[in-house]
Amino acid sequence: MARDGTGRGVSGLDAALRAAHAAGDRAALIRLYAQAAERAPDPDAAGFYLTHAYVFALEAGAPEAAALHARLKAEGREA
Repeated sequence: MARDGTGRGVSGLDAALRAAHAAGDRAALIRLYAQAAERAPDPDAAGFYLTHAYVFALEAGAPEAAALHARLKAEGREA
């Protein structure tokens, strides 16, 4: 099984994302979507996850938003 870097399989990352959504835990959503972006199988999937991390960071007013935005720009996902 593929690993997500936390000792959990990819399905573990999916479960963690679902739990964070259910709990409305924005900090976890930011962290987990950023992790998913790093482990995505292709650039489009990575962009999808990274965009979600960024949107949750913006909504939360989290300091991670600036770094996530910089990553999106570096990857050609935002002008």
